[in-house]
Amino acid sequence: MIITRTPFRISFFGGGTDYPPWYLNNGGNVLSATIDKYCYITLRYLPPFFEHRIRVVYSKVELCQNFEEIQHPAVRETLRFLEIDRGLEIHHDGDLPARSGMGSSSSFTVGLLSALYALKGTMASKKQLALESIHIEQNMIKETVGSQDQIAAAFGGLNQIVFHKNGEFEVRPIIISKARTSQFNSHLMLFYTGIKRTASNIADSYVEDIQNKENLLNNMHEMVEKGIVILQNDSDICDFGKLLHEAWVAKRSLSSKVSNNIVDDLYQRSLDAGAVGGKITGAGGGGFLLLFVPPSEQHCVRKALNELIHVPFRFEFQGSQINLYDPTVEDYSEAEKDRAGRSICISRELDTIKS
Repeated sequence: MIITRTPFRISFFGGGTDYPPWYLNNGGNVLSATIDKYCYITLRYLPPFFEHRIRVVYSKVELCQNFEEIQHPAVRETLRFLEIDRGLEIHHDGDLPARSGMGSSSSFTVGLLSALYALKGTMASKKQLALESIHIEQNMIKETVGSQDQIAAAFGGLNQIVFHKNGEFEVRPIIISKARTSQFNSHLMLFYTGIKRTASNIADSYVEDIQNKENLLNNMHEMVEKGIVILQNDSDICDFGKLLHEAWVAKRSLSSKVSNNIVDDLYQRSLDAGAVGGKITGAGGGGFLLLFVPPSEQHCVRKALNELIHVPFRFEFQGSQINLYDPTVEDYSEAEKDRAGRSICISRELDTIKS
C-alpha cells in the first residue's frame, strides 16, 4: 500500500509565460507557492480475486481489465508511460475540487507518478516527477497546459520558476524571513466561486496566438521580479497586492474567457470592501478567487463575499511526499496470468447453480 500527498498551488505572477510555445522562444518566469491543501493518492496491487484487474476511484468508479479501457486520461496515460501491466487499485481524494484553478490536475499526475514508482520500489526525484508529469500532460494527454503546476506540485514552497529557451527550468526558492513569510501569508484570502471550468479550454483561447501578445507577456514576466523585490525588502507589503491587481488587469487582456461578469462582480465587491488586489487562480474563468487583503479589512471582505466559501490556508514547503510506504504484499503476478479466465468461469458456474 502506498499513499502520496501532493500540494495544490497558487500562482501570483508570470502565468502564461510557462506555456512551451512562449518560453521555448522567449523564456518564462513565474512566482508561485504551494499551500496546505492536498491531493491524496492511495495505491496498491489488486489481488486476483475480482473480475476486474484495475479499479480507479475518483468522482467516478472505473472497473477495467487493462489500462486502455480507463476513461480518466491522467491514470490511463501514466500507466502507459510506466508500462505497468499489473492489477491495481487507485483511489483519489482531494482537499479542494477539481477544475478550480489550483493546479489539481498536475498535483494528481505528480502524486500518481510518485506512488507508482514507489510501488515498483523506486524513489523518483522531484525534478523527475515534474518533467515526466509535464510530458504526460502536454505530449501524451495533449492538453493545452503550462509547465509551472507540475513543478510547483513536485517541489513545493514559495518559488521563482525560471523557464529557459532550451526547455530546462530552475526552481529558485524565495528567501525571506519567517516573520515576512507570515506577514505575507496573513494578507492572502482564498474564496471558492463555485464556477468549474477546464483550464485547457481557457488556455486554448490565448495560447494559439501567444506570440502576438509579446508586450503583454513581457510585462507579466517582469512582474515576477518586481514581486520578489517587494517581498525581500522592507517596503509596504500592500505594494504586492497592488502589483497583483495590475497583473490581473493585464491577464484579463489575454482573452475574453479569462474573466466573466460573475468574476468581475465578485472582484469589484472585494475591492470595495477593502481588498488591495487579487486574481482568479489558474487559467481564469472561475474556480478560486485569490485576494490580497490587510488583516484589518478581512472581516469586511468575508461579509461582502458571504455567499462564497472562504478557505483559510498556510504555505507549505515539502512538495509531493510519500506518506505511507508498505511494500509488503504477496506476489500475485503468477496468479494474475490466468486470474481473469478462472474468475469468470467460477462466476458462470455460480450463476448456473443459482438458476
